[in-house]
Amino acid sequence: MNRVLISDPLSEDGIKPLLEAADTEVIQKPSMSEKELLEEVAKADALIVRSQTQVTRELLEHGENLKIVGRAGVGVDNIDLDAATDNGVVVVNAPDGNTISTAEHTMAMLMSMARNIPQAYHSLQQGNWDRKKYVGVELKNKTLGVVGFGRIGRVVTRRAKGHRMNVIAYDPFLTKEKAEKAGVDHGSLDEVLAQADFLTVHTPLIDATHHLINKEALAKMKDGARILNCARGGIIEEEALYEALQSGKIAGAALDVFEEEPAVGNKLLELPQVVGVPHLGASTIEAQENVATDVSYDVMEVLRGGNAKQPVNIPSIPEEMQDKLTPYITLSEKLGAFLGSVVRGGLNNINVYYSGELADVDPTPLTRKVVKSVLQLFVGTRVNDVNSYKIAKDKGIEINEQKSTSTKGFTNLLTVELETDEETRSIAGTLLNGLGARVVRLDGYSVDVIPEGHLISIHHKDQPGAIGRVGSLLAEHDVNIATMQVGRTDIGGAAIMILTVDKEVEPACQEHLAHVEDINRVQYLKL
Repeated sequence: MNRVLISDPLSEDGIKPLLEAADTEVIQKPSMSEKELLEEVAKADALIVRSQTQVTRELLEHGENLKIVGRAGVGVDNIDLDAATDNGVVVVNAPDGNTISTAEHTMAMLMSMARNIPQAYHSLQQGNWDRKKYVGVELKNKTLGVVGFGRIGRVVTRRAKGHRMNVIAYDPFLTKEKAEKAGVDHGSLDEVLAQADFLTVHTPLIDATHHLINKEALAKMKDGARILNCARGGIIEEEALYEALQSGKIAGAALDVFEEEPAVGNKLLELPQVVGVPHLGASTIEAQENVATDVSYDVMEVLRGGNAKQPVNIPSIPEEMQDKLTPYITLSEKLGAFLGSVVRGGLNNINVYYSGELADVDPTPLTRKVVKSVLQLFVGTRVNDVNSYKIAKDKGIEINEQKSTSTKGFTNLLTVELETDEETRSIAGTLLNGLGARVVRLDGYSVDVIPEGHLISIHHKDQPGAIGRVGSLLAEHDVNIATMQVGRTDIGGAAIMILTVDKEVEPACQEHLAHVEDINRVQYLKL
């Protein structure tokens, strides 16, 4: 008999598959003390949680019989994924269960803001009948800017088009072809900001999206535009939004999420132009049932010896391949992160080539590392080796593997190539005996770079003084160069230099570098 512990409140209908399973005993004990939780998990084969229970390394190590942890929802911030993997515990979530609820909630917030419904209702409650004060705007023929064109962004788009809105979308993975197929306009972030009458964000909260909508972004929007956030608090810089609302630059905001929650006392909620609710995007009976049901089926499948549909942690490398593949895991991640940081455009293909001895084994675990490290730059840490392929498929990105016995001068060579709708870029790396991971080729230029720390990639024209000008400018910004690698194909032609520097390169410095004579392209990255 499998014992399933549920430590947070879940929909009774959602866990019905578990309750009705003859081979499963369900223990529902929400709000346990830490001591009680440790005692109960020691007897459990599976643990199902929402966001309240913190699944720590200590908790996982107490679960000697634990085979799976199910998160009835999307985020797994409360689960120590590394510890779960170390303890051989599968972690699953339910990324699709709240899509409809969140999309519908976004539209409800959009319409409430457009027609001042909450404000008018509150006024009526106070005994006022003021029709002129709450004149709104129609959605028809207005432009909705969608930042983040994943599952929820696409569903919101379909509903907005039902209101005869025009839609322009931005997503790092969205190409013009994919946009046309979805019936929306494709734009850069700046183009979406400039054209939107209403702007809605549907991205994860990662380093790249934290304060994505900041003072500078808001300044690029139309006067009188309106903005929504039903995704994650922190995507919009609240202080900048407050100032834009106060000045009238932004006419209204509809906020389901906040940088700090509970958001009681948040000054944005004092403004009459703001519609705010306490993080209700997934708070529907159906969504709560859906996420519980999805996780219940995955839990039963794993406990019965099958494979989970929505795993989110890293599988172990088969024992027979560990000696050859394990040393290349870090290199795979570094190459993917390096190239993903410098490539431009919407991603179409991830191609990975294996040469030498690596061609003798199944390199799929390494390919997963490459795909994960590329996608994490755009999607966030929820991408891992297990779900990276599915996310790539959902984004319409093809993954290709190719082997060759040709050594190309190295015992093993791992090459990553990214094809976007703007360019194709490649990077190759290997392990040097006693020296560790090395980047040995970038876009056809031979180099020798350790893929770690603060790096600057510069495409330039091979002319006297180009390197000196770069060094002088970095010195002006108090940036010290640790190492420099330069590669070229022809004298006086195109060339590349890769610098390792001692500290972060500020945006202003990057901007100055980009305008140095004979410099064509500057990209800073941290590995």
